[in-house]
Amino acid sequence: MKKFVMAAIGGIVAGGVLTTQIAGPLIAQEAQNNSSVYEQLDLFGDIFERIRAQYVEDVDEKELIEAAINGMLVSLDPHSSYLSPDDADDMRVQTRGEFGGLGIEVTQEEGFVKVVSPIDDTPADEAGIEAGDFITHVDGESVLGLTLDDAVDLMRGPVGSEIVITVVREGVDEPFDVTIVRDTIKLTAVRTRTQGDTVVLRVTTFNDQTYPNLEDGLKEAVEELGGMEKVNGFVLDLRNNPGGLLTQAIKVSDAFLDKGEIVSTRGRDPQDSDRYNASEGDLAVGKPIVVLINGGSASASEIVTGALQDHRRAIVVGTKSFGKGSVQTVMPLKGDGAMRLTTARYYTPSGRSIQALGISPDIVVEQPRRDPAATEEEDDTPVNRFSRSEADLRGRLDNDSLTEDERRQIEEEQQKAEDAAALREEDYQLAYAIDILKGLSALDPAQ
Repeated sequence: MKKFVMAAIGGIVAGGVLTTQIAGPLIAQEAQNNSSVYEQLDLFGDIFERIRAQYVEDVDEKELIEAAINGMLVSLDPHSSYLSPDDADDMRVQTRGEFGGLGIEVTQEEGFVKVVSPIDDTPADEAGIEAGDFITHVDGESVLGLTLDDAVDLMRGPVGSEIVITVVREGVDEPFDVTIVRDTIKLTAVRTRTQGDTVVLRVTTFNDQTYPNLEDGLKEAVEELGGMEKVNGFVLDLRNNPGGLLTQAIKVSDAFLDKGEIVSTRGRDPQDSDRYNASEGDLAVGKPIVVLINGGSASASEIVTGALQDHRRAIVVGTKSFGKGSVQTVMPLKGDGAMRLTTARYYTPSGRSIQALGISPDIVVEQPRRDPAATEEEDDTPVNRFSRSEADLRGRLDNDSLTEDERRQIEEEQQKAEDAAALREEDYQLAYAIDILKGLSALDPAQ
């Protein structure tokens, strides 16, 4: 027993000596690091004073300091930045769902502005801007070398004014100009419609209105079809959705999950990590779901997609998502400005980070690009007038085995088939998603 105690005491003493031996260099190193930081801050102050005194023109000191702050933040990653009081106010307005501009979500890549996604029914969307486009010039002025905020400032202007942006697009040999008229952007967070027996939920952004719009729209669509028993499934269309509020992504995921983790966020300090779980209740009451994504689906869209995919609650169709797996915290600053700082990465329920990787669909379906020239040629192609069926033959036998109700049902099914064929021409990915739900419904004995 005495040996054990002594061994323990000896261990404590040795540990104390060891700690003392290491602590000295650590304290010296920390002091040296602090000294280096202060020297760098002195250097910053020296440069600031020299610019103020010797630059060829007078400078606005406030703008100079703001530019220095923003330069520090944008050097971290593409999503951290300084928000001036005006920019901070614009951001708060955007999360409420109405703002002025072109209607595009952008990021920066290799010095150029890259379109994450155009927003539905906005000037940019109507002008044909696509996810993945690079904007190289604004009204003839190059954006190369500008910060993202400065480039965005070039694209801002009064509602009704005209802007010409130069676009580089994959698959197109030469850059081309697109003329857009600025407008007030009113975001409808969720648009709901029925397509046959399917409810299509088109989620364009994640702002304060997203979950309330989704809940109300889903209920109205189900009532329109005559009740949940008449619905064969749901399409959650997240294509070209650039994301938004984390809280809304969690609510939308929870809307279709009964239990389990939705997403976790992990910062540098383990104490800053969070885990969000689903509560009981499924708005779709177990009906099959297809989620549509593409390269313009980012951030909050990827949180929802990852949660539903990992829980096998939905089949994901389309093309790989954007791959923004980081969380930004907006921190108010003195003078009504704010700092947007990347503070965490988020992880799907299975523990995967999609940062810079994106979410891969369960079924990859490309959206064919329509060639305007080819479309015009197709429109001029004469209809085949010699396509005939038994019903066209003179003296044919009538089908007298069908009741009026049966005949009406067959005609309705034929009309649905024709509508589905028309939808394939208009939106191939959505038509594919609806076909999946039809197939699942046909195999379900309860249907």
